[in-house]
Amino acid sequence: MKRARKPWIIGVAVALAVGIAAAVAVGRSNMQRDKDKAAVTLEFEAREVVRPLWATMPATIEFSGPLVAPDTAVVRAKAAGTLVGLAVQEGSRVKAGQSLGRIDLAELMSRSSERQASADAARAALAQAERTHASNERLAAQSFISPIALETSRSQVDSARAMYEAAVAMLDVSKVSLREAALVAPISGIVAKRHVVPGEKVVVEQTLLTIVDLSRLELAGLVGTHEVPRLQPGMAVQVRVEGVPIPVVARLARIAPVAEPGTRSIGVTIALDNPKETLRAGQYALVRVELADDTKRMTVPLAALSSTSGQDQVWVIGDGALLRRAVTLGRRDEARGRVEVLSGLADDAQVLGVRFDNLREGARAVVVDSKSAKPDLAASDKPTAVR
Repeated sequence: MKRARKPWIIGVAVALAVGIAAAVAVGRSNMQRDKDKAAVTLEFEAREVVRPLWATMPATIEFSGPLVAPDTAVVRAKAAGTLVGLAVQEGSRVKAGQSLGRIDLAELMSRSSERQASADAARAALAQAERTHASNERLAAQSFISPIALETSRSQVDSARAMYEAAVAMLDVSKVSLREAALVAPISGIVAKRHVVPGEKVVVEQTLLTIVDLSRLELAGLVGTHEVPRLQPGMAVQVRVEGVPIPVVARLARIAPVAEPGTRSIGVTIALDNPKETLRAGQYALVRVELADDTKRMTVPLAALSSTSGQDQVWVIGDGALLRRAVTLGRRDEARGRVEVLSGLADDAQVLGVRFDNLREGARAVVVDSKSAKPDLAASDKPTAVR
């Protein structure tokens, strides 16, 4: 029985030997393939490689908000009564001093007439007191009345005069109330809203109309405390208003003296001239302030940037190989597509200006002219460009 098992054992040993030999051969083949792949030289066209550019980078500050009309007037009722009629509609253009409507002022006029009568009665009483005092003075000169009686007569004149002056003052108040009760436009502009309708009973200080002057608009926004020192009243700014294709030029009118509690932001106000009244209050707008830069800065295209584990980096070609360079960034200019490099990059570095995937540090790389680039390079060996 032992002799019958030996051929089976020998067969297994032979099979194992053959499998091990095959695995070793496959491993050697893969290692050779990797070496061949590593030996492939990546060719980049000249237009895909850039050098750092020294240029100024104007800083920009942006904030947004709705346009408002600072010259806005609210017409209120100065007397209680029935609104007889309004001569304007929403959107009507008015001039300062123009009549806007009428309130039934029967009660106020009746009160004014009553005070007029009181003033007339007080005037008559004063005249009578003055005549009596004059007569008493003649009698006192002839010693027909005592000095005390004369003094009492003088006091009566003073009292009558005070009552007359008080009645006149009350009459003047009624006249002023009648004059102010007239509904007239306080400013020139456009009727933005009617808050009441004719026939409605109104009370004192009730809002009747809102009038806006659109010839000048403002926009209020917030900027960081670190940005305020670079702003000055009178600076020119660009305002892009929703629905308006062309930016509008405005100016920085005011800067708040204190920061907003909690946000630590500073309020700024933009003044916008609108002589043709093409813009409307309430439209949303974006303000862009460009700050000049006198310093030359090292910049690279934004497309050259990539990131690994949160660290910004660029790929460069040096000594015939791809090298990864960690960089520290500064200002960004999204409009021109460039970013400032503060450190980590040499002035004469050859930077890949286009983003590529599947790059490996240390891989052989060269820069070739577009016409001399090899068209038959295997697709699996070329880096994938994402543009």
